[in-house]
Amino acid sequence: MPRDKTALRVLAQWALLIVLGLNLRPILSSVSPLLMEIRAATGMSFQSSAWLTSLPVVCMGLVALLGTRLHAGLGERHGVALGLAMILGACGWRFYGQHAEVLIATALLGGLGVALIQVLVPALIKRQFQQRVSLALGVYSASLMAGGGLAALVSPLVAGHFAHWQSGLGIWLIPAAVALTLWWRLPFAQTDQPAASAPTRVWRKRRAWWLALYFGLVNCGYMSMVAWLPAYYLEMDWSATRSGSLLAFMTIFQVIAALVMPALAHRSHDRRPLLMISLAAQLAGYAGLVLWPLGAPHLWVALIGFGLGACFALSLILTLDHCRKPHEAGQLGGFVQGVGFLINALSPWMTGWLRELTGGFASAWWVLVMAVCSMMLLTRLFRPANISQTVFAAQPTLQQPT
Repeated sequence: MPRDKTALRVLAQWALLIVLGLNLRPILSSVSPLLMEIRAATGMSFQSSAWLTSLPVVCMGLVALLGTRLHAGLGERHGVALGLAMILGACGWRFYGQHAEVLIATALLGGLGVALIQVLVPALIKRQFQQRVSLALGVYSASLMAGGGLAALVSPLVAGHFAHWQSGLGIWLIPAAVALTLWWRLPFAQTDQPAASAPTRVWRKRRAWWLALYFGLVNCGYMSMVAWLPAYYLEMDWSATRSGSLLAFMTIFQVIAALVMPALAHRSHDRRPLLMISLAAQLAGYAGLVLWPLGAPHLWVALIGFGLGACFALSLILTLDHCRKPHEAGQLGGFVQGVGFLINALSPWMTGWLRELTGGFASAWWVLVMAVCSMMLLTRLFRPANISQTVFAAQPTLQQPT
């Protein structure tokens, strides 16, 4: 009997991790397939509508920088519950979102909720899945991306069925309500506030800044695809459902990569070869979007999805490689996500700006090509030798080479 209870507890932990991840991207990816209807109803320009994606990402960055204090002040149980309640409230409000101001407000509220959950998950994984950190991060990343793809696929179908685009945005209160109920009823989180530990000034560590820059560049591509890939093909006379399904197709390969690549990474301490493969896939996909968008769209999207999914999961693993204890994961993960999300919050806005400036999306895709090339150069810095001492060792590092 005790063994059965242990097995059920482990199963519940994995199920909750998946459910949490599924709720963190619909607030972003449900918008793009319905963008034409939203713009027609609200009068938003391409640049202003980009805030529906950029604003939640800004929230993710700012909240993540306060991650250690939030963890200490709220604890995992109350913090995640509050985040899910915010997401639920934002999606419910979107049922009545007939004006641009309401949509912007829901993006802010939902973004805060997503940010609060994301900042608590790394320490939770480091503590709860101590022997399976890479696998847990892969499952979390895959479920996060699956939620984004599912929203891109389902939102236009729901909006079309009810002839009400707000329904396509608001329907995601249902999984948020399910997640909130499960989270509160099932034992998973640390119920007490964590004991205070001496903080490390990670912002003074050169390696922490490299990791943050890397994480930011990784997500620039994802945020641009979520915000603008359906719109790119809507301008080529694709339907909302068909263009949204293309984003869902990309998600399939994101999920595959997020599960497979961490499993491969578990065999070696050197993450660089797998990262280079992932970046090469992105490079080919972005180039294909520019040079031959209608020739093989599913191939380009598959390459992009595989590369993005792998890079996201591997970059999280790379960050946690520098941590030995859960509180270190909270400190470094909060800093890396905070700075990283502030960097990639610029990506959807810049893509919208370039679209307004040039009349097309090709220039934005070339910017992503250059970002991937920069990441290939940056990848060479992450040598596995002494990696766990480069952030949390006692010696200062701004003056020391890494």
